[in-house]
Amino acid sequence: MFQQNDTVLYGAQGVCRIAEISVMDLCGNKEEYYVLRPVYDEKSTIFVPAANQKLCDKMRRILSAEEIYALIRSMPDKENIWIEDENQRREAYRTILAGGDRVQLVQLIKTLYTHQQLQQQKGRKLHASDEHFMKEAERMLYEEFAHVLKIKPQQVLPLIVEQIEVEDKIQ
Repeated sequence: MFQQNDTVLYGAQGVCRIAEISVMDLCGNKEEYYVLRPVYDEKSTIFVPAANQKLCDKMRRILSAEEIYALIRSMPDKENIWIEDENQRREAYRTILAGGDRVQLVQLIKTLYTHQQLQQQKGRKLHASDEHFMKEAERMLYEEFAHVLKIKPQQVLPLIVEQIEVEDKIQ
């Protein structure tokens, strides 16, 4: 499925490089493992048992530059997914982060950004858990975009804003 030196997304860990695929002897059991190194946290190492399909399913290919630009262009059309009930909202947003679906991450970021703007107009702040979900979704999305587009993560938001403004002028 994946090869050594491939770059993948691994769950909420984000962009990782497969440093090696090796057989390890843990407690007398020899198993093949993917050894992942998060691109933006080189000190971390993640061991994924190749035989564990549930964990291997968390490894996904990264988007191409064309797919990223298409996703950026689609951002203004994404619907908000605000949920009034705080407990239901937390559970739904936790599920989105765990799933790592980029379209849902975009919806989550857009929803929370819009809600943050409304709260600021009322002189309030975003709820702490909502702020956490927004930052985590941004980190996941921005790290992938930055890696693929060969820019720094802090350059992603200005790029997105610029692309959306250019798209608005064209239409």
